[in-house]
Amino acid sequence: MKKALLIIDRGSKMKEVQEELHDTCDLIKNKTDYSYVDYCFLEVIPPYIDEGIRKCIEQGVDSITIVPYFLYPGMKLKDAVTKTAYIIHQENKKMVITKPLSYQPVISEIVLKRVNSLIFEKGIDRDKTDLCLLLIGHGSSDKRAREAFLYTVSSLKKTYKDVKFCFLELEPPNIEEGIRECLTSNPNTIVVVPYFLHKGIHIQKDILVDLAKAQEKYSFKSVFISGHIGVDPSVIDLVITLAKEAEVKSGVF
Repeated sequence: MKKALLIIDRGSKMKEVQEELHDTCDLIKNKTDYSYVDYCFLEVIPPYIDEGIRKCIEQGVDSITIVPYFLYPGMKLKDAVTKTAYIIHQENKKMVITKPLSYQPVISEIVLKRVNSLIFEKGIDRDKTDLCLLLIGHGSSDKRAREAFLYTVSSLKKTYKDVKFCFLELEPPNIEEGIRECLTSNPNTIVVVPYFLHKGIHIQKDILVDLAKAQEKYSFKSVFISGHIGVDPSVIDLVITLAKEAEVKSGVF
């Protein structure tokens, strides 16, 4: 049976995002027996979901495993799943949808790896430095997204005693409030941790602008930013595991 795996991402105009997704698909294909692996977008720019599914079908596959590539549950995830199910039902193809990336311990481990890498790179001595981590999420009006984000915050607290959080938009606390909260514990250094899958516009511009304003307001300069989640072998393995679990559970593979 010829199988396809299709990643559904929210969507971005940034070429860096598309490059990361392309690399992710290549790595998955190299480690699995899927005859076709690709990505599509829920919104913003093509390829949209219908085009992504059409490309899979054009490859002559018998089944499609859908991976909602989202860190949070919520309306975007629901929209992606609903649109996918409708289109594939119309095409009369076998389909299975995996769990999203939320509540996966592996993601928390990758975030921790990004933090530790930055600390090593900057030569920060944890024993001699009062350090505060500030995890920045996107923000959502859906409380389930906040709960999933706080799962990762709690995971970081197992390793770092001073961990705060904030959001880029849509819900409080915002970035300025997050920096202010960090300063209540009088740290020497703040490590900002962007909780984002891709190096999109939020990473490249929006977060930096808000951070600069907050630093100027509170006259605090010792702020470092860790890497985002990005393309990582552990993410690749997680996607493959989620796909296999969904396929076995479905009973159609």
